[in-house]
Amino acid sequence: MRLIFLGPPGAGKGTQAEFICRDFNIKQLSTGDLLRYHRKEGTELGKKAQEFMDKGELVPDSLIIDMIRSELKKPEYQNGYLLDGFPRTIAQAEAFDKLINELGQTLNAVLVLEVPTEELVTRLTARRTCRVCGKTYHLVYNPPKQEGICDVCGGELYQRSDDNEETVRNRLAVYEKQTKPLIEYYELKGLAYHIDGKGKIEDIYSRIKEILQNKT
Repeated sequence: MRLIFLGPPGAGKGTQAEFICRDFNIKQLSTGDLLRYHRKEGTELGKKAQEFMDKGELVPDSLIIDMIRSELKKPEYQNGYLLDGFPRTIAQAEAFDKLINELGQTLNAVLVLEVPTEELVTRLTARRTCRVCGKTYHLVYNPPKQEGICDVCGGELYQRSDDNEETVRNRLAVYEKQTKPLIEYYELKGLAYHIDGKGKIEDIYSRIKEILQNKT
């Protein structure tokens, strides 16, 4: 099972990805984690990426693809993978298509988790973080026992700057603009599956699972 997971910030992809990987025995592949690993380990690819980052430049797609290539050759990816955070553009999608073709692989599905913008704003702006231990809360779904106080260490809870409404709406607008062409790209290939991301976590997962069970 080889999957790509698309969805806006706050859609709950992280939680659903854990369920998918557990039940279908596949490994999650995050390009952000992959980049951090190569930089930390000081690999040749990591050193090249660091050169771009030191100059304040984006790491080129070709370098990210090389990192993914080296990763997908590892035995732990034989059962498949869930790709999260990549591709983000048509150019990246085309490069990834070439890569998996080169590896003799095919994609099974591109999951598109959809949540209305206003609900995403509510979810993201209601997040609070402890200044002391960093634990996160949600004022609607996972509130602290005492308002403004961390359950764990008693530290003050605050709203991070990237969780205010203006920033959140901007992040969602960027996602929409960036990802819409990507969704259309995979729709034309017959690979895009739209999932209603509203409701209980287990209900959302049952929708995803039904799609994936029909792909096995």
